[in-house]
Amino acid sequence: MKKEDLPNILPVFPLSNFIIFPRTTVPLNIFEPRYLEMVDKSMKSNRIIGMIQPKKTGELKKPDLHKVGCAGKITSFNETNDGRYLIVLNGICRFKIVDELDNGNLYRECAVKYDEYSSDLSDKSNEVKFNDLKLIFHNLKGLFQKEGYEINWKEVEKQSLDQTINTLSMASPFSLEEKQVLLESKDLNNRKEKLEEILNTYILDNYNNKTLQ
Repeated sequence: MKKEDLPNILPVFPLSNFIIFPRTTVPLNIFEPRYLEMVDKSMKSNRIIGMIQPKKTGELKKPDLHKVGCAGKITSFNETNDGRYLIVLNGICRFKIVDELDNGNLYRECAVKYDEYSSDLSDKSNEVKFNDLKLIFHNLKGLFQKEGYEINWKEVEKQSLDQTINTLSMASPFSLEEKQVLLESKDLNNRKEKLEEILNTYILDNYNNKTLQ
């Protein structure tokens, strides 16, 4: 997809502690009336929606939004007997919010631009050596087990390196703010470094806790 094919006005789905990256695929279970309406309208047009993380500020029903999210295309749509939508979203390109629009709909809509993240649309992937990931894998496995998260590591290891880093960034038991840092990191090498930095703080905290006991 080219940048000019992406909509400048994007319906946004604020979901806390949830990020997607370009070229990743996520299933979503839609049940709130406002997001059912959003998916309905999206399916009738370009099927593109924006995933964004809400901040902890603003109103309960209308929290402030982080500035950077990721646009995704609905590639699968099923309706359940009880009126929920089960969709699959494919990440396309990250965006930056320019302004929020007053659209009169139940869901929120924003004017966005993609310029800073247009490299998401190119097929070139950054060179990250698999050896560089060994320590990340080792540390993440420990953290996932400690937090009670389960992940199919064999499947992850079959993915390309960029998919691996992005999948682990998305599935990690990190905070909303930490995930946002990973989402906003310019490229894969930068994301790998941020992933290491965040992991190191968790390992250090764990070490300090053990030492204090």
